[in-house]
Amino acid sequence: MVLSYPFVTEKAMMMLENQNKLQFIVDSKATKSQIKKEIEQAFEQEVTHVSTMMTMSGQKKAVISFANEKAAEEILSRLGIM
Repeated sequence: MVLSYPFVTEKAMMMLENQNKLQFIVDSKATKSQIKKEIEQAFEQEVTHVSTMMTMSGQKKAVISFANEKAAEEILSRLGIM
């Protein structure tokens, strides 16, 4: 399993509302293509871009952009976060 859990902070919610992007904590060895594939399979939404970074606590965070402008909100509602 590449995805661990959604990373929900105030900044992440601003990115969701303004840029249609979601943030997930992922496995530290996961590649961008693996993350993209798993998001597309799990949520059936087309991913346009994935960027990754390491957090200060040593976790890997992925920022995911979607083709559908309502995809990020839909995914968070499916997960019960919004």
